Amino acid sequence: MEKPAPVDYPIEEILRRRWSPRAFSDRPVEHEKLLSLFEAARWAPSSFNEQPWSFILTTRNDPEAYASLLSCLMEKNQQWAKLAPVLMVSIAKLNFDKTGKPNHHAFHDVGLAMGNLLVQATALGLVVHQMAGFWPEKVRELFGVPEGFAPVAAIAVGYQAEADLLPETFRDQELGPRSRKPIDSFAFAGRWGANLGAL
Repeated sequence: MEKPAPVDYPIEEILRRRWSPRAFSDRPVEHEKLLSLFEAARWAPSSFNEQPWSFILTTRNDPEAYASLLSCLMEKNQQWAKLAPVLMVSIAKLNFDKTGKPNHHAFHDVGLAMGNLLVQATALGLVVHQMAGFWPEKVRELFGVPEGFAPVAAIAVGYQAEADLLPETFRDQELGPRSRKPIDSFAFAGRWGANLGAL
């Protein structure tokens, strides 16, 4: 199933096709494709080229690590994420290497790396669903994340499956229409709140 974005203006087709389903096939993700995802993330831009992103990856090939990461998700997310063959967590380095000072752009830069990863995943026929609903401190404890680093988001990766695999509570959301705020609610001309039509 595809759910291309109903855009108001033309964008690249791969961006229209990218979305975040919850229905995952149990088909394993090939190792080479996982490496391609991280290669795409590697080439994201970052402040001072610090590249403050890290990822912890688990697959069903290591059931113990996979179960540990699954246990870090909030219960509602566990209900569907357990279908995904790959679970990851993104992590931000909070201080600059060069100065030791706080990197206030670290989360922004992790987001840029994830943006690259999402586009690459879509190009490879994979789907990705990111989650805020997880326990960062549990990730830190179970996976040895050191001080100075912060877990940012949990991530499910795999091949898409039909929505009927999902628990019933998630099916309507999976099949429902996609929507976004209109451009003039977040892009302003010259000053806050000014409509772009004034350009």
